[in-house]
Amino acid sequence: MGDKEPREYNLPLIGEKAPAFKAETTQGPIKFPDDFKGKWVIFFSHPADFTPVCTTEFMTFASMQEEFKELKAELLGLSIDSTFSHIAWLRTIKEKIEYKGMKEVEVTFPVISDLTMEVAKLYGMLHPEASNVQAVRAVFIIDPKGVVRAVLYYPLTNGRNMDEIKRLLIAMQTSDKNQVATPANWQPGDEVIIPPPGSCGTAKERVESAGEDYRCLDWFLCLKQLPEEKKKK
Repeated sequence: MGDKEPREYNLPLIGEKAPAFKAETTQGPIKFPDDFKGKWVIFFSHPADFTPVCTTEFMTFASMQEEFKELKAELLGLSIDSTFSHIAWLRTIKEKIEYKGMKEVEVTFPVISDLTMEVAKLYGMLHPEASNVQAVRAVFIIDPKGVVRAVLYYPLTNGRNMDEIKRLLIAMQTSDKNQVATPANWQPGDEVIIPPPGSCGTAKERVESAGEDYRCLDWFLCLKQLPEEKKKK
C-alpha cells in the first residue's frame, strides 16, 4: 500500500531468546542478559526523559521495585537519551515531584542510555508511524533463562498499568511452577485451569472424577484450587 517503502522491524517473539547487548546505564555498564542470569527481568522502554507520562511511570515502578524483587524480578528501563539526561531527570523526580502520595522517590534500577537507538531497534521499540526519535512504551518480560515470555506495547500517550505487569509476572510464575494455566482476570489465590486432556478417554475420566480436588465446567475446562491456596482458606 501506497508509495511507502516496506520496513523491516526486529521484534523478539515470545519463546525466543532475548537479544543480547551491552549498554551504558545510570548504574554503570551492563551485559544483557548475562548480568541478570537466574532472575526475571521487566525490560521496558519510555519515549523520553522529562516527559509527564514517563515521570508517573518511573515513580510507580520505583515505588514497586521491592515488590518485584520479592518475585525475583529486576527492572530495566531504556530511552533514547543520554546517561546525563537520565541522571538529571531522576534527580528532579526525587527532589521535586510528588504524585499520588509518592514523593522523594529514588529510582535505583538501571536506565539504559540508547542515543544510537541500537538497543531500541534490536527490540522493536521504534515505531516510525508513532515517532522516529522516541521509543514507544514497550515491555518485555524475560525469564531466568533469558527467554522472552511476554510482550506488551502501549502508545506514547498512555501510561502502563504496573499492577497488571506484576499480576502477569505472578501468573506466569504460577503456571511454570504448577503446570497450569490461568483464566481471564486471574488474581493470586483464584482457581487455575488444568491443562486440557489429550484424548477422549482421558476427557471422559476427568469429568467423571471431578469432585473435591477440582471441578469441570465441561470436558475441556476444569479448574482447581492450588494446594497452598487451599491451606489459606
